[in-house]
Amino acid sequence: MARALPDISLRQLEYLVAVADAPTWSVAAERVGVSPSALSQGLGELERRIGVSLFEPDGRRRVLRSGAQPVLDHARQVVSLTHDLVDWSDRLQTARSGRVRVGMVDVAAVEHFPEVLRQFRRDRPDVDLTLSVAPSAELLDGLRAGALDLIVCVDPPQWPGGVEVEPLLDEPIVVVAPAGTRFGDPGRWGPWVVFPTGSHTRHQIMGRLAELGAPLDVAAESHQADVLRQMVELGLGWTVLPESAATADLERGPVLFDRRLVLARRAGSVHDPAAEALADLLRSADT
Repeated sequence: MARALPDISLRQLEYLVAVADAPTWSVAAERVGVSPSALSQGLGELERRIGVSLFEPDGRRRVLRSGAQPVLDHARQVVSLTHDLVDWSDRLQTARSGRVRVGMVDVAAVEHFPEVLRQFRRDRPDVDLTLSVAPSAELLDGLRAGALDLIVCVDPPQWPGGVEVEPLLDEPIVVVAPAGTRFGDPGRWGPWVVFPTGSHTRHQIMGRLAELGAPLDVAAESHQADVLRQMVELGLGWTVLPESAATADLERGPVLFDRRLVLARRAGSVHDPAAEALADLLRSADT
């Protein structure tokens, strides 16, 4: 016989997300509008109902156990989807035309889809469009937390649950060197100015350079392709960039690999018509 589903409240899941994101329990309680004791009681009841201990002592504090991650992931998804539903209902009741919060990696916003954003603003002046430009991991966090409706980011090796993904384009990633550089033995390439440690593109770059036998000396880091390009212009080193971001005043070397940009949304959310219109423009863009 199947176990009956526990009577978990949305409020308890909201408490869990707040505690995970806030620096202290007092701040978490303030964010959800309850007293610290009410917050603690609500989370204790959540633990009792699911039959899993979510917290462990850390000095005088209580912190989330590493094994609580599946519960936290579920809580984030449920809270985000509920916010989507409430926002959609609010727009219907108040006759608001809509709001679209889109996030993009810098090369998508600057090189690939600026005309899409301009066209959407021209075609839908009634819609409040906001754009956040950030690294892929930060955009994904914003999407899962409900702060963004759509994101265009680099396709990582593994996606978390609760996200729908579809490919938009594949772009060549090329070696870029100061003007006048001659590309020859990879063993003489570099030093490098590249994306920071933790970036999926950085991982691919360093792996491919290692395969070619190139030195892996890193002189500087930046999340922004424009900043990396400027550092090459200043003679600080070589870099590896999307081909679309490599300017004519620098030497463009071989293609190291192709990376994929994808469109991602929360799985199962109520699709806002304005957000869907922007997604359609992104899908059909001539890049």
